[in-house]
Amino acid sequence: MKFKALFISFLICLISFTELTACTGILLRAKDSSVVTGRTVEFGTAIEASVAVIPRNFEFVGDTPRGKGKKYTSKYATVGIYCFKAKKVMDGINEKGLVAAAFYFPGYADYAHITSDNQSKALSPVEFPNWILTQFATIEEVKAALPSVAIAPTIVDGWGEAPPPMHYIVYDKYGKSIVIEPLNGTLVVYDNDIGVITNSPTFDWHLTNLNNYINLSPFPAKPINLRGLKLAPFGQGSGMVGLPGDFTPPSRFVRAAIFSTASVPSDNSDETVNQVFHILNQFDIPVGVVRQKSHGKTSFDATLFTSAKDANKLRYYYRSYDDQTIKFVELGQFNLNAKTIKDMKLSGEQRNLDVSPSLR
Repeated sequence: MKFKALFISFLICLISFTELTACTGILLRAKDSSVVTGRTVEFGTAIEASVAVIPRNFEFVGDTPRGKGKKYTSKYATVGIYCFKAKKVMDGINEKGLVAAAFYFPGYADYAHITSDNQSKALSPVEFPNWILTQFATIEEVKAALPSVAIAPTIVDGWGEAPPPMHYIVYDKYGKSIVIEPLNGTLVVYDNDIGVITNSPTFDWHLTNLNNYINLSPFPAKPINLRGLKLAPFGQGSGMVGLPGDFTPPSRFVRAAIFSTASVPSDNSDETVNQVFHILNQFDIPVGVVRQKSHGKTSFDATLFTSAKDANKLRYYYRSYDDQTIKFVELGQFNLNAKTIKDMKLSGEQRNLDVSPSLR
């Protein structure tokens, strides 16, 4: 009975933890074939995030529970976001238009067991995207290199007292995508034709779950006659009746898949970036609607920042909860052979702009 009570308590904690780690990723293609990807970042506590440009020929060393891990030197310059103190990009785009990002994967991430035999090829969960972005130009190259790396169950500063559970998405500049998940100590790769990702459970489960929503349509439902009683939709949007609207990963996955595939293609990447942010507005979590109470303290999930990556112009766009102004960093404006990483905090609090003088 004692074990049963402990197990139930563990499940309750796991469910609550999952609710406070919500992220959603999508992909859109423009009429001119350019590709833009985007994602939200939600967390139950504040994340210290910075935008950074990593140059070519910069040396990195992986972190493991046993000490130093995989050594690698950046082949491709990269722009994106890193969190806390480790200047290793967790969400970004490189000079070849390859995008990689980490998403929370609680309850399912099972990393490799690190020994003296595999320590030299090990990385922490938060730096795996950095390795991909700085080393590879194509999806095929990433797939081929995965046997040469192991993700170690490393406790990382800022991410709590346990290894942060992650899975990953990779896009190329043509819109091809894969999802990489650490399961049973190995890296499992899924082809991702719809370009969508959220959190737990596993990616193949989410694809199977889409079968429950094949009735959804952007077109209105047709009127019917029920034993002489004529029934018709009240207004527009009836084709989406039954669309899940909560913030769980399965519901967000369904919405992301439908919204991104139903999106009308824009003419070019600039317009598509705007469309990506509009779609991701549907996944914003305002403070208060998702919360958890633990040890007498209540924490709130919220959309901390939203990003978009333009594979055509090599731009990294972002906005934060406190500053909804969309900013971008363009990789081509930097010396890609610089000797240092350029970075700055995701700060800013421009909430309102007074345009009264324009009317006067």
